[in-house]
Amino acid sequence: MKLTFLGASGEVTGSCYLVDTGAFKFLIDCGMFQGGPGGARATDRKNRRFAFDPREIAFVLLSHAHIDHSGLIPRLVAQGFRGEVYATRATCDLLAVMLPDSAHLQEKEAEYRARSDRSAAPLYTVREAQASLARLLPVEYDATLEPHAGIGCVFRDAGHILGSAILEVTLRVGGRETRLVFSGDLGQPGRPILRDPARVARADVLLVESTYGDREHKNPAQTLDEFAYAINDTMRSRKGNVVIPAFAVGRTQDILYHIADLARQGRVGPMTVYVDSPMATAATRITLAHPELHDRETGQLADWLSGSAADRHGLKFRFTEDLADSKRINDIRSGAVIVSASGMCEGGRVRHHLKYNLPRRECAIVFVGFQAAGTLGRRIVEGAKTVRLFGESCPVRAKVFTIGGLSAHADRGALLGWLDGFARPPRRTWVVHGEPLASHALCEAISRRAGWHAALPAPGQTVGLD
Repeated sequence: MKLTFLGASGEVTGSCYLVDTGAFKFLIDCGMFQGGPGGARATDRKNRRFAFDPREIAFVLLSHAHIDHSGLIPRLVAQGFRGEVYATRATCDLLAVMLPDSAHLQEKEAEYRARSDRSAAPLYTVREAQASLARLLPVEYDATLEPHAGIGCVFRDAGHILGSAILEVTLRVGGRETRLVFSGDLGQPGRPILRDPARVARADVLLVESTYGDREHKNPAQTLDEFAYAINDTMRSRKGNVVIPAFAVGRTQDILYHIADLARQGRVGPMTVYVDSPMATAATRITLAHPELHDRETGQLADWLSGSAADRHGLKFRFTEDLADSKRINDIRSGAVIVSASGMCEGGRVRHHLKYNLPRRECAIVFVGFQAAGTLGRRIVEGAKTVRLFGESCPVRAKVFTIGGLSAHADRGALLGWLDGFARPPRRTWVVHGEPLASHALCEAISRRAGWHAALPAPGQTVGLD
C-alpha cells in the first residue's frame, strides 16, 4: 500500500493525498492550489494537471468544504471520475453553493484572460460544477462507512468550519490492518459556534496539519480587545470604514458572532455590518440550519439577536447579494463594517472594497485569517506601500490590523494538545498543510516526544503504508 502527497506539502493549499492499496486507488481531499510561488500562471498549471488518471480513482473522502480542499472535484468529475465523494451532510450543503460559485469565478477569470490569450479556458464551468454535485454522498459524524471492500472510515468533528472532519481510515489488505488518520484542518478549542475538535486514540500512520505549527494565537480576551479597538478606532476616532477580508465559510460567521457579542457587551458602538458575499450569505443560512452542530454559547447569542436588544444597541446586519447593492457600499464614506470574500484578497468583491478604502487614511483593513505566500492579502500584511488592483496601482494608506487570534486553525499548543489524545505514538507521523517554517517547527516539536517519528513529505513523494 502506498500514499502519495499531491498537495499541501510545504504549502497550505491544494490538499490532495492519493492512497493506492494495490487493488484500487482513492483520494483524501481534492483541493485547489491558491497563490504560491511562481505566480498565477504556475498555480494555474498545477491546478490543470492531475498526477493520476481520474478514471482510476474509486472514491474520494473529503475533509471539509474549503476550496483548497474541495475545489478540484468538478475538474476530477469532468475528466472521468465516476465514484462517490463522501463528506458530512453540512459539507455537502456547503458544496452545493461553493462549487458552482467557484466555477462562476473561473469563468469570469477566463473571460478576462481571453482578452490577451484566446486559448484561455476556465478550470471548469458552472455546468460541470453542478454535475459534480451528483457524486456527493452525505455521511454522519461518528458512523462507520465502507466505501469499498476492505476499507472502513469514520468522520470525526474537526471543529474547523461547519461540517469539517477528521478522517479515520482503516485499510484491510492481505490479512493486515492499517489505520490512517488524517487530521484535516483542526479548529482552535474554545472558538465560537462549533464544538472543539474530537480526540482520536489510535493511528498507525498520521497526517497532521501545521498551518500555525510555529506560533501560538493570542488569548481570546486579548484578541477581542484588539478587534474592538480596530473597530472603535476607525469608526469613532477616524470616522472611516472597516474592511474585513474573510473566508465566506467559517470565518465570516465567526466575525458576525464576535461583532454581535461585542455589541451585547456594549464594547462597540452602533454600526451597520455589510456582509457582501453571496457565498457568505448562503453559508450563514446553512450554518443557522444546522443548530445541532453549534455550541451552547452560540445558542445564547442567537436568542439575544432574535429579540429587540440588538436594535437597541444600534447593531444592524445587511446581507447583499445583488451586484448593484454591492456597488452602493462603495459610496459609503464612514461608519460601515464591510465583511467580504475572498479571505486572502485573491478574488471576489473584497477587491472592489479594497480599491475604494485602501487609499484612505481614515479607513482600516482588518485581517482575521491566514494569508498564504504570494497572495494579495499577504503583501498588504507585510507592509506593501502600493498593490495592483484591476490592472492599476493602488496606494496602501489605510491602517492595517492583523487579528491572529481569530483563526479557525489550531495553533501550536492546540495541535500538540490534540496529539496528546493518542494512546500511543503512530508508527509514522507526516506533517502537512503548512509553510516550511511552520511545518519544520511542528515536526521538530513532535519528534522530541518519546516514541514519535515525524517527518515532512516532499511534494509528490510516495511512501509505503505497510
